[in-house]
Amino acid sequence: MTSSIVLVCAVLASLAVGVLVAYGVCMAMFGVFQMHVRQVAAGNESRRAVAPAQVVKG
Repeated sequence: MTSSIVLVCAVLASLAVGVLVAYGVCMAMFGVFQMHVRQVAAGNESRRAVAPAQVVKG
């Protein structure tokens, strides 16, 4: 009986650690994606600011 309780606790602890590791990986990847989106947005703003100066009216 005692060994089965220890086994169940070990399984639950292992599952909890796995979930926390997966959560950390997901948060890290979302952070990377957020940095990438900000870089792309900053690049698009600089292009947008230059574009009207290049238009020739006539």
